[in-house]
Amino acid sequence: MNVGEWATLIGAGGSFLGGGGFFMARATVRAAQATAAANQAAARAQAAPAQQQADLAVLQATVNRVDEENGQLRGRMSRLESVVRAFSWTTDRWARQMHDRGITPEPMHPLADEYNRTGV
Repeated sequence: MNVGEWATLIGAGGSFLGGGGFFMARATVRAAQATAAANQAAARAQAAPAQQQADLAVLQATVNRVDEENGQLRGRMSRLESVVRAFSWTTDRWARQMHDRGITPEPMHPLADEYNRTGV
């Protein structure tokens, strides 16, 4: 073999090995990316129960607060309905007393009249 043939042979071999190195490097990068993606997925899977627990704790605290507020509002609403009912009975009694004595009272407000007729 002469020098030109050796040069061609070495160039071809180097080209082949260099190309193989390129493909090996590409495969290594892809393997590293796949490993990183798998590690991230594993970390998310491990963190998911803790995140769900935190979300559940926030939800439970919100439900407890809303339940407490609803209880307070129901109590206030019940008290207000009792006051309106008592006031309605009182004004109705006064209106009857005025009628009995021949005094014509002012006409009742439409909302009060509706409450007296329907209780709502």
